[in-house]
Amino acid sequence: MTEEYTVPESADGERVDRFLASEGEYSRSFLQKLLKAGKVLVNDAAVKSSCRLEAGDSITFEVPEPEDVSIIPEDIPLDIVYEDASVILVNKPKGMVVHPAPGHYTGTLVNALMFHCGDSLSGINGELRPGIVHRIDRDTTGIIIACKNDAAHRSIAGQLKEHSITRRYFAIVRGNLKDDTGTVDAPIGRHPTDRKKMSINTRHGREAVTHYKVLERFGDYTYITCRLETGRTHQIRVHMASIGHPLLGDTVYGPEKQPFSTEGQVLHAGILGFIHPETGEYMEFSAPLPEYFEKLLQKLRNR
Repeated sequence: MTEEYTVPESADGERVDRFLASEGEYSRSFLQKLLKAGKVLVNDAAVKSSCRLEAGDSITFEVPEPEDVSIIPEDIPLDIVYEDASVILVNKPKGMVVHPAPGHYTGTLVNALMFHCGDSLSGINGELRPGIVHRIDRDTTGIIIACKNDAAHRSIAGQLKEHSITRRYFAIVRGNLKDDTGTVDAPIGRHPTDRKKMSINTRHGREAVTHYKVLERFGDYTYITCRLETGRTHQIRVHMASIGHPLLGDTVYGPEKQPFSTEGQVLHAGILGFIHPETGEYMEFSAPLPEYFEKLLQKLRNR
């Protein structure tokens, strides 16, 4: 399969590996392997990962056949929200990493999916991410969709790219939001000095839009719902912190000292809606707030 991209004005000067990782459904490590092998062409010439793009450049590359999966299937219980021959939706618990990575080669959602689905997972994202088309952070709970074949994967990835998938999150932020509703429209990119973090980055960031709505106020804290137009890494966490309201429990983008024991940010992917790859029908699913989230809400109400 051949992939083709035209570089927009907003990506002028960006590295080719970063552009492709943010624009398509392929992981950066997978793309870097192709680049190292000289299989990514910019204006018909092979380039390295460090190649800086110019607006209007044409990028093409052939996607090789998926490699044999070497990750070990594990019998880990899954809270399955919906499943058919094309997709599977799972309510991910807090603390579970979505796919294997350095330091996390076991106990991931991928290990569990491989045990549950066998060979029925898409191979587009390579041997470490079978079936994975998007992800949520380790300490974020809620619905994530995985694909069982490459056709479904391309369909869901296309909907993500077009921002047509419905994604609603629930969160508790620090402070009392001024308005009942609002929108944060600010590009997100890698932090200029801390490569493990993301930040508002107007020069090399990608478009990012988050709409929020207040559900309940507790004085020093606010319970909100967020609707994503885009799906950048740590988007809600970065956007809410950028307006002075970091997520409760988030020690990366908020204060290190936290008033409650939450094991990371209080964030739940509660609603996911998409057009089914096979039937063409719109489907929407929800996952209830996890127990720790409900208890925290009750504790704040009792204050």
